[in-house]
Amino acid sequence: MPVPLRAITVFHAVARSGSITRAAEELGVTPSAVSQQIQTLEVGLGTALIGKAGRNVVLTEAGERYFEMIGGEIDRIMEATERIQGFRSVTTLTVRATPSLSTKWLLPRLARFLDAHPDLELRLDGTNEPTAFQKESVDIEIRHGTGGWPGLYAEGLVEECFRPVCAPALAAPGSLAPGELHRHRLIHSVKSQMQWAHWFKLAGTAPAARWRRLLFDRTHMAIDAAAGGLGIALESDLMLWDDLRSGRLACPVRDPPRTALVTQWVTCPPDHLRLRKVQAFLDWIRRERDEWARARAATL
Repeated sequence: MPVPLRAITVFHAVARSGSITRAAEELGVTPSAVSQQIQTLEVGLGTALIGKAGRNVVLTEAGERYFEMIGGEIDRIMEATERIQGFRSVTTLTVRATPSLSTKWLLPRLARFLDAHPDLELRLDGTNEPTAFQKESVDIEIRHGTGGWPGLYAEGLVEECFRPVCAPALAAPGSLAPGELHRHRLIHSVKSQMQWAHWFKLAGTAPAARWRRLLFDRTHMAIDAAAGGLGIALESDLMLWDDLRSGRLACPVRDPPRTALVTQWVTCPPDHLRLRKVQAFLDWIRRERDEWARARAATL
C-alpha cells in the first residue's frame, strides 16, 4: 500500500524532537493524530519505528535507519516550502554553542557578523547538549570538551587562561596568596575542565581541609555570582573578558600560575565545510578569535 507523505513528515517531526507531544505542538495537531499517522506509516512499511521511554519516544533500529535516510530530504523539502511561502527570504545559518559562550563571548560580537553578511539569517541555539548532526538541522557547533570527536571536523577556538576572580570589593586585586583563598567562599563551575584542586596543585599549595563552596553547572552563573560578591570563581579569560575589562571582576591572587587549556572547539561534519554560509562563519570567528587574542596580550 502507498505510504502517505503526511505520515512520513509526522514521523520525521517525532524522530527529530524525541516526543509525540512536542511533534504535535510543532505540527499544530493533537498527540493522538500524530500517533495515528505513525501507526499508518508502520503498517505501510511493515515494521515498528518507535517505542516508548517514559514520556519520550525512542527509535527502533529500523526507525533509526529510516530517519537517517529521509532526514536530509525532508529538511530540504521543508526549507523549500518555507521559501515559497515567503517565510524565509534569506539563507539560515544555525549555530549551536553553550549558553555561557553564547552570552559571554558570541553575543557581544555577532553584530559584526550580521553586518558583514546581510544575506544570512542566523539562528543561535544555546545549549550544552552535543549535536547529533545526522538528526538535527545544525550547521556548526562550538562544543565544550577536549576535542577528538570521531567523524567530525574539530578546530580549537583558542587557548584559554584560567584565573581566580572576584568582585574587587571582596578582595582587592593581587591582595591574596594562593594559600589564603580558603578564607573566602570558592565558586565551582562543576563542568569546567579546570577545577580548584588542580589549580591549587599548580600554585604549589594544598587546599584547606574544609572549603566553603558554591557550585554551578553554568559558567555564566558562576561569573555573575562572583561579580555579585558571593565568592571567588575560577574561570577562563575567554568568558571573563568583558567583566575583567570593565572592572566588574579582578584577580585577587598575587602571581597566579599560568593555566592554559583549549576547551571550546568549532565542530561540524566535514561535508558542511563546503557550505558557503559555514565558511563565512568560520572566517569570521577566526578573525574575532585573533583580534581577541591580540587584545588579551596587550591588556592582561
